[in-house]
Amino acid sequence: MKALVAIPVLVVVLVLDLITKAVAVATLAPSGLSNPVFGNWFRFALVYNPGAAFGLHLGDYSRWIFMALTCGAIVILWRLYQQTAQDDWRKALAVSLVAAGALGNVIDRIRSELGVVDFIDIGFGVHRWPTFNVADMAVSGGAFLLALVLWGEEKREMAATAAGSTESADLPQ
Repeated sequence: MKALVAIPVLVVVLVLDLITKAVAVATLAPSGLSNPVFGNWFRFALVYNPGAAFGLHLGDYSRWIFMALTCGAIVILWRLYQQTAQDDWRKALAVSLVAAGALGNVIDRIRSELGVVDFIDIGFGVHRWPTFNVADMAVSGGAFLLALVLWGEEKREMAATAAGSTESADLPQ
């Protein structure tokens, strides 16, 4: 069951991310110009992000540092996927979303020294959210869902532990 969810989601999100970035590079050049889609609050603007989320930059070696960190994260996500129960489609979905986004952005880092292609720009006037892409949405949404799933698992484990200790306390000595 988990592979029926995880593999198609990973492939679709990764392909969608790569296609939208290619279209952005082909149609939004030169970098930095805004193209309104729905007024000023939603627009497309080609931006190359050499750093991480929200423009976090670690100097000349940012590209290599973030590639290494992403590869480490993908290994962790693979292990988390392997430990996921076959019927736990929510966890499989969350892991595959995060992995697809991470792969999409690491592919950009490998392909170009300019950095990750970002192109979705939302906000009002000068108050803008940092420009992002499909991979960023997948990572954010997947991470949020994964946090909810893991929190639910922890709550169930705590409830089971509490129920087990209550039952053992009720046993005659």
